[in-house]
Amino acid sequence: MAKADIINWLNKNEANYTEISKQIWDHPEVGYTESFASSLQMKALEEAGFKVSTGIGEIPTAFIAEYGKGKPVIGILGEFDALPGLSQQVSTTYSPVVANGPGHGCGHNLLGTAGVEAVIALKEQMEAEVLPGTIRYYGCPAEELLSGKTFMARDGVFDDLDCALTWHPGTSNMTANFRMQALTAIEFYFSGRTAHAGAAPHLGRSALDAVELMNVGANYLREHVPDGTRIHYQITNGGMAPNVVPDSASVYYFLRGVDRNQVEDLEARLIKVAQGAAMMTETSVRWEIKAGCYDTLPNKTLNELMFAQAEIGGKLAFTEEEEKFAKELCLTINSAELAAAKQQSLMIGGDGITDLDAQFYHNPNYFGTTVGGSTDVGDVSWIVPVGSIMTTCAPLGVNLHTWQATASFGSSIGMKGMHLAAKVMALTAYELLLNQDGTIEKAKAEFMNSKKGRDYIPGIPADVKPPVQKNNTDPVSTR
Repeated sequence: MAKADIINWLNKNEANYTEISKQIWDHPEVGYTESFASSLQMKALEEAGFKVSTGIGEIPTAFIAEYGKGKPVIGILGEFDALPGLSQQVSTTYSPVVANGPGHGCGHNLLGTAGVEAVIALKEQMEAEVLPGTIRYYGCPAEELLSGKTFMARDGVFDDLDCALTWHPGTSNMTANFRMQALTAIEFYFSGRTAHAGAAPHLGRSALDAVELMNVGANYLREHVPDGTRIHYQITNGGMAPNVVPDSASVYYFLRGVDRNQVEDLEARLIKVAQGAAMMTETSVRWEIKAGCYDTLPNKTLNELMFAQAEIGGKLAFTEEEEKFAKELCLTINSAELAAAKQQSLMIGGDGITDLDAQFYHNPNYFGTTVGGSTDVGDVSWIVPVGSIMTTCAPLGVNLHTWQATASFGSSIGMKGMHLAAKVMALTAYELLLNQDGTIEKAKAEFMNSKKGRDYIPGIPADVKPPVQKNNTDPVSTR
């Protein structure tokens, strides 16, 4: 009966949270600038009776909303940052709202709002039953920069949680049994000596030469790294003019690996390459770590509990108009991407055909498989057991970080997936508050075994401050 009450409350209040999500979609803000989204969510939570703490991890847009008292302490993770350059209308043709403007191509307008929706619904039930325990919503900024949760984790705000839950918009309803990669984002700054490149090049010491030699060394390094490792880079400063030997230049690297140990080993080797490049060019080099997230540790105990609640939460149903939108949107996607999406659907148990898949899948054979991409949810998953799902918010074949994704996540399709995620998280958190079958203890035992004795140490050094932006400048997504 209690779960039916939670579902009924969510169904009754869907329109409120659809509006919140739509407002955030209409006002996209990149990482560390999400003042509109953060304020909107905090207002909804405060009005619902939550105690809100702001400025978490020295980030103005990070906050925690809490209700209740005592154990267990259950957290729900939310995000709300957008991506640069992905502005798009809810349309099946490429139609930016603002040319080169930001857009919610990863669906964080949905992601955070579902968490707000879930904790408020759960609070209503806790009040009705006078249930003990504490629930928290974490408003986490800058996931696309892979550092928001790391700065928050460095502050210790996840340490006293018993379990945490999260989700992500996707093209299937499924438990997230896979692992995502650890990542370090590190920028190298070379300093040399300027000179006239035509009249006196021998007097100069080119910082750009050092950057280019470093990149050559990094590309040779690729042959001697573990399978699955990724090295990406971008020259962020190449000098001011061709006829001036540049005395400063910089290059920004993303290093990915299956776990934190692998990435840290790669980081140490790359630093040696940078030092070698500086030696060859008689320049100097310094570096700054800008993100250092962990690989995600899936928790089968919590994922299975979430799957069980998905069956209670109800099946998605799509209208003819939504099916038509999905088919037309898929016509804009190339055949190779569609084929890859169908193959992935088959791996989790889907039919690889249906554009809008309403089934919910749990494939234990997929558990622990490492996939491409990274998220700072990984940091939380090394501190506390985390359960995670994905729901159908876009048609099969739509990739994240595309204009098609932005269109989907602002549509009624995205909203339906969001409300399903809210139901699953609210029902799962309710089960964890009751903890009648000792699920929390089982999840913690699995979590400790998954860590294999390694403790969480933040990947961002203590002296590095959050790169708080004053406006919607264009931080690079590292997802």
